[in-house]
Amino acid sequence: MYAPGAAFALCLSCILNGNAFGYAYGEDYSDLYYNEIINGDHPQTGATQSPCQSQDVLHWDKLFIMLEDSQMRQNMLLQQSEDMAKVEMNDIRKELQKLSSNNKACTQALEKTCKGIKEQMNLKLNKVMEQFRETADKFQAQNNETLQQLLQFSKSQATRLTKLESNFLQGVGLTQVAMKSLPTYPKEQEASSADSGKLERMLIATAADLQRVHAQLALFQRANAHHYMPSGCEMALLFPMRSKHIFAEVTPSKSFSLRSFTICMWAKVTQSLNRTVLFSYGTRKNTQELQLLLARRSVLLTVGGETHLVEAHNLVTDGQWTHFCGAWSSDQGLATLWVNGERVASVAGVAEGHILPGDGFILLGQERSRSGIYKNMDSSVAFTGKMTGVNMWDHVLEAGRIKEYAKEDGSCDNLGNVIGWGVSEIIPQGGSQYIN
Repeated sequence: MYAPGAAFALCLSCILNGNAFGYAYGEDYSDLYYNEIINGDHPQTGATQSPCQSQDVLHWDKLFIMLEDSQMRQNMLLQQSEDMAKVEMNDIRKELQKLSSNNKACTQALEKTCKGIKEQMNLKLNKVMEQFRETADKFQAQNNETLQQLLQFSKSQATRLTKLESNFLQGVGLTQVAMKSLPTYPKEQEASSADSGKLERMLIATAADLQRVHAQLALFQRANAHHYMPSGCEMALLFPMRSKHIFAEVTPSKSFSLRSFTICMWAKVTQSLNRTVLFSYGTRKNTQELQLLLARRSVLLTVGGETHLVEAHNLVTDGQWTHFCGAWSSDQGLATLWVNGERVASVAGVAEGHILPGDGFILLGQERSRSGIYKNMDSSVAFTGKMTGVNMWDHVLEAGRIKEYAKEDGSCDNLGNVIGWGVSEIIPQGGSQYIN
């Protein structure tokens, strides 16, 4: 038997000098025997054997190699994991730096945007508050004015009531004094009470009479208003009766050869019959080239003859000032009627492409006869009543201007360029005349 140290030295020499590098990977080590001793005896080989068996040497050699290999692999895996972790950490740091820089830029942009929005909202709120204050001040001023008017009205009513009461008391006092100056016999007392009752009834009757007079004055004012001309029109043409000799002849301010026009006037007809002419333009070939006329409660406009007409119904009231307008354009043949600033009829295709000739005669309140302007006129178509503010333009007026001209305030101040009221020559014939 060898000592333990000698055995270890022999085994180490066997490992170093033996088949130390004769190992193979992947063998099955299940058949190896570790320190196998049969019945406590060494196997007999017929010669002196080395303390280290060849199988033991291979076994331990392979174990050491496997341990070294596993350790190397573990070190390599650890190094790779460290390297990968470092790379990932660097990438994460870069991403975090980018995110932090982006976040700073975003926060700065958001702060700027929020500041701008806040400033805009503050400006809008200030404007709204200013408008609200102005509106509140206006309403306050209006309310103050209304309160002042109410106070003044209440004071005036109070003074009137006090005057009436004082007058009434004076009358009663005088009656009582007169009654006291007489002997107060029973019959005289009954007479005094009867007189006071009569006075009260007289006062009640006087108040009723005053109310009736006030109502009559209001009716008179309303009735009188129809006799006045529209505001701004200082004169009017009066057609006192229906006659073939009563009309007015108009000389236009420019050539009458027209492809479009607008005619406007104020008229108060005494009585509108089946055919009552307001404005008429006729030539030797066509006496009804252009007409604006009434038919009972209807208004009509004809261009190029009676076959090309526009009509609006239930718009004329006898004895009342009314504003009439007729417009026409040759391009599309669009003809339109207006009454008191409102469009009442519109028809397309009326005398489309037609041109009004310039060698005719313009009459107000009558139409040209076929035999001549002053011969054989028809009294049944004559106009009776008043006219003012007769104007004509060589184009179609806009709706807003027609509505403006239909206002009674200052309606005669707007003059046409073909016929201008007060500028163009309008000569009354027969019994027609200008009135103020």
